[in-house]
Amino acid sequence: MHARSALFDLYGDHLRARGAQAPVAALVRLLAPLGVHPPAVRTAVSRMVRQGWLEPVRIDGQPGYALTARARRRLDDAAARIYRTAPDGTPVPAGSEGPGDWDRHWHLGILREVPNARRREQLASQLSFLGWAPLSDGAWVGLRNDAEVDQILGQEGIAADRFRAPVDEGAVEFARRVWKLDELGASYDAWLIEAKALVDDAGPETGDEQAFAVRSELVHEWRKFLFRDPGLPAELLPADWAGTRAAAFFDFHAERLGPAAGRFVDSCLRHA
Repeated sequence: MHARSALFDLYGDHLRARGAQAPVAALVRLLAPLGVHPPAVRTAVSRMVRQGWLEPVRIDGQPGYALTARARRRLDDAAARIYRTAPDGTPVPAGSEGPGDWDRHWHLGILREVPNARRREQLASQLSFLGWAPLSDGAWVGLRNDAEVDQILGQEGIAADRFRAPVDEGAVEFARRVWKLDELGASYDAWLIEAKALVDDAGPETGDEQAFAVRSELVHEWRKFLFRDPGLPAELLPADWAGTRAAAFFDFHAERLGPAAGRFVDSCLRHA
């Protein structure tokens, strides 16, 4: 697990609800069970500060780091998608997490100039997180008119024209092809096999530190689907969608391991 990814997971999964900040000593201690060494933690923190995700603060006289407003918004959105909660915080049943406000239109973005390969890759990473899929090097499609798309394009200095097109009877096949749902379903099945092996080592007698480590790895691997799964409405998904089975498994074990993992986090924060 890379230090930067582990920090994003830690802040998003635990620290966001605990003041969104932590001393450096606590960050080092919390990432140790995940195999992340202190120099890597400090390097990753510095990088996240430069990128605008963290900002330095003093916590009881100690150096620490807090989430920026931008990072809080991104992690709030990520948490809602990871745990499939509605805006009011109530859980959404696995398999029905698609956007309930979908207007039955495709939202298109046509770039006025195709960027170079490096910038295309960077743009793809950000737009994929928002559930958009490429139609070509210069065209993208999404489910809603997301204002953050315009922000991303503006930050990258990329001009685009935006359009809205109604769906037709070919919507299911279009979604399957554009979002590569066959590959995505196979990935969910593969993840489920690995996840079952992972949680088998975390039985009822698991200690707090091990529960934290196992749950962190579970969340870390599950979070990768945020960049691949757009959260399509049920009407656009194949029957017996593999993502529904995987989500139910994740929900059960994330909740089961949550209290012990939280105790370990609280212990590290106190001792720091």
